[in-house]
Amino acid sequence: MAYQTLRQEYLQVPPVTRAYTTACVLTTAAVQLELITPFQLYFNPELIFKHFQIWRLITNYLFFGPVGFNFLFNMIFLYRYCRMLEEGSFRGRTADFVFMFLFGGLLMTLFGLFVNLVFLGQAFTIMLVYIWSRRNPYVRMNFFGLLIFQAPFLPWVLMGFSLLLGNSIIVDLLGIAVGHIYFFLEDVFPNQPGGGRLLRTPSVLKAIFDTPEDDPNYNPLPEERPGGFAWGEGQRLGG
Repeated sequence: MAYQTLRQEYLQVPPVTRAYTTACVLTTAAVQLELITPFQLYFNPELIFKHFQIWRLITNYLFFGPVGFNFLFNMIFLYRYCRMLEEGSFRGRTADFVFMFLFGGLLMTLFGLFVNLVFLGQAFTIMLVYIWSRRNPYVRMNFFGLLIFQAPFLPWVLMGFSLLLGNSIIVDLLGIAVGHIYFFLEDVFPNQPGGGRLLRTPSVLKAIFDTPEDDPNYNPLPEERPGGFAWGEGQRLGG
């Protein structure tokens, strides 16, 4: 019975979020079991372009470090905000969501050539958080029960938290920068005088991922309902 319930809950997670988070968990499990090592996964331009270890372009987004606080913290944020985007502003537009992944990943990889980062998964998570926060500007957030603020401040609060923990903020800045570029090109520039859509999802992605009919049984997440969502209430991280 417990297995069936868990399986049902797992299958209710939207496909892109399910695939990405599952890949991250399995990659971490493989490292913990010493089936692979982080040295086989990290971002290394020389190994990628000179030794054709192309898989590193993907695997560096799948490893968040050994199981511990940092891993759990990142996975919670990755799962939550990836799912809220997929079930919120990208609902019924899976191809556009996949294209956002590809665009963000490509841009982050290009930036990664100039910064000393070997794993980009955390920066990718911050990118998802940034895009969600800009598309939900009136949602009130509750962080650790100490700070209450509007959603657009969340990426900066996370950056401040990283700074307090003694971590480098380069990761956060990279995620914010890529998230802002996507948000500007997708949400801001098309609405400016003389602006237009520069990001267009390839038709091949639409043919693969988009479904013609919407799910009539969809139950919206709390933050999509009137009145928004008091993040942290009943699910307060660290509270």
